[in-house]
Amino acid sequence: MNIGENYLNIVTNRFMEMKKLGDQTFHQLDDEQLYWSKHEESNSIAVIVKHVGGNMVSRWSDFLSTDGEKPTRNRDLEFDDSYLPREELIRIWEHGWQILFTTLADLTEQDLLKKVKIRGEDHLVMAAIERQISHYSYHVGQIVYIGKLLKTSEWQSLSIPKGQSDQFNETMLEKHKKC
Repeated sequence: MNIGENYLNIVTNRFMEMKKLGDQTFHQLDDEQLYWSKHEESNSIAVIVKHVGGNMVSRWSDFLSTDGEKPTRNRDLEFDDSYLPREELIRIWEHGWQILFTTLADLTEQDLLKKVKIRGEDHLVMAAIERQISHYSYHVGQIVYIGKLLKTSEWQSLSIPKGQSDQFNETMLEKHKKC
């Protein structure tokens, strides 16, 4: 496998890990918690989902051939905190990820050095991918943090639970000794 194929596999796996964190957070929250926000200037998980979904559809649809900021996107509407049922929020979330993963699966090593536009600005495909990794990890981190804040002691850790680092490290070292 060449460097381009490895890179595409690595970023696909990173995006999958991000999506999984969001999915696991949604499963721990009730519908009301999806709309909680600290104050009117902060975003609820529902708003973040609408924004991330809208961004994904815009950025990853016709990725190599059209500007990543589609004229049909209404970014400001993504930040409207009007109620949508959980099923609709999940549909928006899943649809965005599906477009992203389909686009990544279609990219080749040769595509990585091509240029794409975002709001008229040229970006190498690799730079555009890295831009989205940064953007989505920022928002998924917000989703997880809000979930953890709301669930307090009922939160089921999505990584290594506090106080269990040594045990986790030992388990990992044992696992990899056998390989």
